[in-house]
Amino acid sequence: MVVHRTIIGLLSGLVLWGASPALATPVLRVGVLDHSPPCAERVGPGNWRGRAVELWRHVAERQRIPYVLQGYGTPQELLEASQSGAVEVGVGCLTISPERLGRFRFSLPFQEEGLAVLMATDRFGAGRTLLKVVLNPQLLQVLAGYLVAISLLSLVVWRDEHRNHPHGSRRERLRSYALIFQVLATGPGTNVIVSRTRGHLLVIVSWVVRIVGASLILSTITVDALKQPLLGRYRLESIADLEGLRVAVRPGSVSAKLLLQPPLRGRVQPVDLGSLQQAPALLLQNRADVVLADEAQLQHLLSTLSAGERRQLQLDLRGTSRQSQALALSPALDPAVAARIDRAISEAKRDGQLPGRKGGDPH
Repeated sequence: MVVHRTIIGLLSGLVLWGASPALATPVLRVGVLDHSPPCAERVGPGNWRGRAVELWRHVAERQRIPYVLQGYGTPQELLEASQSGAVEVGVGCLTISPERLGRFRFSLPFQEEGLAVLMATDRFGAGRTLLKVVLNPQLLQVLAGYLVAISLLSLVVWRDEHRNHPHGSRRERLRSYALIFQVLATGPGTNVIVSRTRGHLLVIVSWVVRIVGASLILSTITVDALKQPLLGRYRLESIADLEGLRVAVRPGSVSAKLLLQPPLRGRVQPVDLGSLQQAPALLLQNRADVVLADEAQLQHLLSTLSAGERRQLQLDLRGTSRQSQALALSPALDPAVAARIDRAISEAKRDGQLPGRKGGDPH
């Protein structure tokens, strides 16, 4: 009987030892943002997807951490829940801003991302861009040089071919010169305006001038057009240029906090943005001038729109206010568990196993 009890005890110990990582870690309550693609979004009852969600699943699987998920509507709600102990971990690309750093607890940062501005394009932007290209001083110089060269060649041909055929009036002489200029400038008809060898040589020279001039004009127009960006409704060179505009931001986000700091404090009109999916309608219906949010999230939003809608919107001020992003941790979370989470994140970064190439949605 003693032998049997000893064997049973040893077997029980082995079972407990093999299950010790899972048993040592209690089931964690993990909060997830509901509407923050591409970082985290609810796709069904109890089902989330996104870069931060995939990262957490990788961490939990690697460290054998049991957990249950629950959704939160805004980043501020998620941060408050982690601070109060309602959840042990908050999953999202949560920005470690200076204001949050002293108030909330975060994991090891796993990426860095910045903000951007989404605005409606100028309906007259294409016309203005074309006008700028046409009035480009370099293009005008090329055109002037081409016309001068053709004019001189036309004058030489006219004097050489038609000096022995004087016309009765000045108008006829001008008409004869204009015909030669037209033929040399456009090409067709060169065989009827010259009869001498030197005249044919001049026609060949005009052909070379025409080819070179057309190439220079085309290259000048192409290069200048590429330099001209699609014009937005507002000229934005820095975050301070948002002054006086209606800026749509998600409540509690880093974007909203940025509007409360110099140089924008009291100088912009904030517009609440419940979900980023509402941004195109706000802009196109003129209920907001710009939307300030994460660059990667705005790029993801544009990728989900139709081609017609994308043509009406554009990104500006990319990479503004770049900051690190991490998961939120409850102050009550066991330091040993937090260390395991940080270690798994560090290993994922080292091994190139972070989901996605760029950052997600900084909130």
